[in-house]
Amino acid sequence: MSTSNLFKRSKIYILLLCIVLATLVSTIAFVNRQAEKTDSSTVLISEADEVTLAFPDGQIIPEARIPSSTPKSVSEAVDTSVVEKVTLPALNNSDSFLRESLTIISSDSSFIRWITKDDLFRRAASYFDGLSRGVILNKIFPLSAPEGDFTTHKTGDELFLNAGNYERYSETIDVILNVDMALIAEIFHSTRPLLEAAFAEMGYNSRQMDGIILQSIEQILSTPIIARPILLSHESVLYQFADPDLEELTPIQKQLLRTGPENTQKLQQQALMLRDALLNP
Repeated sequence: MSTSNLFKRSKIYILLLCIVLATLVSTIAFVNRQAEKTDSSTVLISEADEVTLAFPDGQIIPEARIPSSTPKSVSEAVDTSVVEKVTLPALNNSDSFLRESLTIISSDSSFIRWITKDDLFRRAASYFDGLSRGVILNKIFPLSAPEGDFTTHKTGDELFLNAGNYERYSETIDVILNVDMALIAEIFHSTRPLLEAAFAEMGYNSRQMDGIILQSIEQILSTPIIARPILLSHESVLYQFADPDLEELTPIQKQLLRTGPENTQKLQQQALMLRDALLNP
């Protein structure tokens, strides 16, 4: 394999970290227009606020340490005589570097829409920042909208979330489930300087960055699995969970509930694999 091809593959893996890691841990704010009109758990924040969002005064910023690792280069598995490391660009110039191999990575229209915006590393940092507190910053990386309309059904006087809604998220979830979390964790280390630079612009040090990333994953892992029909209330123009414990969950956790128990479990398994791979390099 030529050095040129290996260089392209390296950039493919780097783009996977920046985009897929962000969309996974993210993963998951599947908010469509109908939900924005009817669902109180959808959090709408202006795009300008999303990019600069930080923890509110008085809230503890988590700190942690993701163990360092000397990542295996793509070339090690092929030919150790070729260059093993790709020089990262400056943060301000990283978008063209990331997008160069876009058509090789995926021609899926949904995937392409996820990464159409500029400042990808800065958006990833801002997305993690919000997600670690359970806030859905759906304009940072707009994922594919669920197919069809949000639906409910009644049994007597009780209003329930229709289980048919769960299938509306299958396309996006399938994209996330096809990501190799061990590879993402390995490439995390090679792109870490760019992520650190983006977090530093928000006032965070490296340990705070690690804490925010791990807390973002924990938002997914701590979401309850609800196998029974979910009771809703509709006292105003917005739907709410009738169970106060569910209504008190963070917005991202409520969004996960709307994907259904099977999808939530699948996404939690991916998040668990990612966390374990990050903490056990």
